[in-house]
Amino acid sequence: MPQPDEHLKSDAASRIVERNRLIARVAIARRHGARVVLANGCFDLLHVGHVRYLEAARALGDLLVVGVNSDEQARRLKGEGRPFVPERERAEVVASLRAVDLVTIFPEPTVEALLFVIRPDIHAKGTDYTEETVPERAVVLSYGGRVAIVGDPKDHSSTEILKTVNRKP
Repeated sequence: MPQPDEHLKSDAASRIVERNRLIARVAIARRHGARVVLANGCFDLLHVGHVRYLEAARALGDLLVVGVNSDEQARRLKGEGRPFVPERERAEVVASLRAVDLVTIFPEPTVEALLFVIRPDIHAKGTDYTEETVPERAVVLSYGGRVAIVGDPKDHSSTEILKTVNRKP
């Protein structure tokens, strides 16, 4: 029987899953032959660079899982006053993108624990990295996965958008 609020849940919100459910969904997809791709980030203020990154990541496989940094970790990465958008809302916005199949919020400082439990075939990172500088590279290689650098050049960022918005005329 559906929960009382279930009818209020958007289609995008239904693609946000907790870790145990994510593990199960990835296992089912794999049994059906899916190639799994993991992308991750804060996605505080969604911009075209994020969209291009996620679309390019999706093109590498059959199931795109996106890990969204928790509020606490986003604050540690981006600084005091961030994120502007709460984790659940950031996850829902990311989940609304056509390229994205599943979203999960991860509370750890890095995406390594998530990599270990879902073992994606491909870990997609943005062009601010090279395959050699991806912090989780050793983890991905340890289980036989591969790292891919995707998206357009790092010409877009939430921080730069904020500087433009805050600039006095």
